[in-house]
Amino acid sequence: MRRCLMAAGSVILASHLVGCVTHTQPDELFQLTEESPGNKAMQTRLFETKDEAELLSASAAVLQDLGFQVEESVREVGFLRAAKERSAREYGQDISRFFVFLLSTVLVFVQQPPIVIPVDLHQKIAATLVARPVNPEATRQEVRVVFYRVVWKGEGSAGQQGIPPGEQRMEMLRDPVMYQTFFAKLSKAVFLEPFAL
Repeated sequence: MRRCLMAAGSVILASHLVGCVTHTQPDELFQLTEESPGNKAMQTRLFETKDEAELLSASAAVLQDLGFQVEESVREVGFLRAAKERSAREYGQDISRFFVFLLSTVLVFVQQPPIVIPVDLHQKIAATLVARPVNPEATRQEVRVVFYRVVWKGEGSAGQQGIPPGEQRMEMLRDPVMYQTFFAKLSKAVFLEPFAL
């Protein structure tokens, strides 16, 4: 009886640790939230220039300076997409994985394998940028950039059920410093580019 209670307690604790991530339902993806205006303000800047092509070229140079590789550019519509790949390993995930595994080892007494939660292994960070004129004379350009990432998880298991590697999730990056850095570098690039030799 005591073993069953310990096993049940371990399973409950493990399910709480695994369930800490909130999942977005597809019908919720395009709903405006209270954070939407703040996100748009963080992602958007205006530039006083007539040369949209120069602005797009400077944006590509800034993204490359930040370690991105330009994957797609459509100058006619002011669109740019760039990406970079990085490791997604986080120290806290490995610790959580170890403790869930350790606490679930008591499941062996009820002939169940321990729980192994999957951890983030690899990520692709992407930037999508759109530049467009906001006045009829096209002397003012709006630049909006969105940074997001796709994260791939490693393998794990829950009871007899294996969790295969490769599961992925996508999330928008909301770090204000990332956006401030991009726009600060773009402001310098737009100002300095006409004078470059």
